[in-house]
Amino acid sequence: MSSSLDLSSALWVKSSHSSDGGQCIEVAPGFPNVMPVRDSKDPSGPALVFSSSAWQSFVTAVRAGEFDGR
Repeated sequence: MSSSLDLSSALWVKSSHSSDGGQCIEVAPGFPNVMPVRDSKDPSGPALVFSSSAWQSFVTAVRAGEFDGR
């Protein structure tokens, strides 16, 4: 079953670690049980919506350096 999430009133936030010309994402916190994510260079483009638990797992892995590639 698929349902559509209305993101028209979303308040998008970009990381303070982002640079102006970089590869950035924006998130829209405040939606119950999900985290919408979009490409900051294409704000009118599509958004991906992750479950809160999947998003938290991703953030935890990023903070632990699992994607550093070093």
